[in-house]
Amino acid sequence: MKKFLSGAAALALLALTCGSGTAADTKTLALVVKGLDNPYFDLMHQGCERANKELQPKGYECYYTGPATAADESAEVQIVDDLLTKGVAAIAISPSNAPAIAQVIRRRKPKIPIITADADLLQQDTDLRKAFVGTDNRELGVKLAQELKKRMPKGGKICLMLGNPAAANINERAAGTRDELSGKKGTEKLTGQNGWTEIAACPLYSNDDAAKANQMMADTITANSDLDAFVLEGGWPLFAPQAYAQVIAPIKDKIASGKFVIVSADTLAPEMQALKDHQVNALVGQRPEQMGYEAAMTMMKLAEGQKVDPVIHTGLDSCDWDNAATCLGK
Repeated sequence: MKKFLSGAAALALLALTCGSGTAADTKTLALVVKGLDNPYFDLMHQGCERANKELQPKGYECYYTGPATAADESAEVQIVDDLLTKGVAAIAISPSNAPAIAQVIRRRKPKIPIITADADLLQQDTDLRKAFVGTDNRELGVKLAQELKKRMPKGGKICLMLGNPAAANINERAAGTRDELSGKKGTEKLTGQNGWTEIAACPLYSNDDAAKANQMMADTITANSDLDAFVLEGGWPLFAPQAYAQVIAPIKDKIASGKFVIVSADTLAPEMQALKDHQVNALVGQRPEQMGYEAAMTMMKLAEGQKVDPVIHTGLDSCDWDNAATCLGK
């Protein structure tokens, strides 16, 4: 598998591939993710590479890039800006900061197809992209709430963990969770509806940082002895298994007995192991490898002038202790 670089180094390499010679005959389809440090996006990279087996004979190549870390929102904006300057056939973006990405697209007014993958632009900016490829994020949030309700039917005191405050996909999940638990659309925070209350310290914003996510969880558990559950709208704490194991050590017996519940998005390998070890109660997984593949193929179709569906959902998988061995079809 190719080694991909971030930022200026990646774009310098891209400039060479788009230059003169044989490489000039290959049209670049750029997949820009929030951060190369997130194992979730490694799977989107794999989907991009799978697509290349079909794209390359047709004269296209899926090129995977992004900032070194998802915390560097400005770097992602700069990468998109630079790609538009260098010249590519299409771009798929997972916006870390949706308004900032929309701003650069409006400013540059690109003539090439722009799509979003994994995360979308805000509703008022969706006219800037030709399609969205990824999860029905609201439905993911709803399913997390449903998994929580199965285990705590009478409600409880809970804490939601989110990523970047401006990440539209994560915010959609949180909205789905709150609406499902409250029974009312448009719930901004749970304040006792149907027995559910978000503690004052939450939601937590991890900024997609596993170390920060684990520290925030630990601090919250320590400071709130009456907390009953976490809803992780992204699986950030579980991406660092050793740290996560230390965080939940004081409540591991409560998790195992169902007295404390943790439900999380995503079904990456460390999360599935945590599930099998009864360190988390349920997972609702996206399909990032398929997402990367579909994003690449959608870009190619648009570059060829073909029509595509404006929204392409890639599905969800629900996993718990009972079906951990089979829920991903393996």
